[in-house]
Amino acid sequence: MNAINSAALKKVPGDLAMWVFIMAELAVFALLLISIALAAHQQPETFRAGVQTLHPIFGLLNTFALLSGSACLVYAVEQSHDYPQRILQGLFATLLLGSVYVLFKSIEYYSLWQAGYHLRSGTFYFLYYFVTFFHFMHVLLGMVIVFVVRQRIQQGTYPQIEDQHAGLESAGSYWHMVDLVWLVLFPLLYLVYL
Repeated sequence: MNAINSAALKKVPGDLAMWVFIMAELAVFALLLISIALAAHQQPETFRAGVQTLHPIFGLLNTFALLSGSACLVYAVEQSHDYPQRILQGLFATLLLGSVYVLFKSIEYYSLWQAGYHLRSGTFYFLYYFVTFFHFMHVLLGMVIVFVVRQRIQQGTYPQIEDQHAGLESAGSYWHMVDLVWLVLFPLLYLVYL
């Protein structure tokens, strides 16, 4: 019995292919974050001035939206064996909160662009737009993954409950990766140089 319990404890949540994808994405993000840190070290005044033009309230709201979306996904995973309706509600809430992130980030991009800050405004803005848009695209991909898993659950297309659980765990693992990156990116761009 103990061998079975220890094997269950060592199981990685979700699908192995998703974890390979997550590790590859984390490696790319690590390189981008190192690039920001190196550029900031070489041009501290440029980065300090750039940070002053950002909107930390949007950053905080986006942090809240992403982390709340994660909490809803955790809720959905926890309900996956017993309450199908609650799973769908948790996934819908995750999608709604992801949409809040997309809305606030889009408003922030628009306001910066209107103020004259764009990709050619210097190293800070190039890296800001490049890295945050790369992250933005990952949020959208996370929403697609959550949507597909929700549709499959709603239509009953998972052959077994274990497959449904693995799908939920894979979606949750990806969403948590997106959160993890944001939790490093937000202070690095919005707070460190204030």
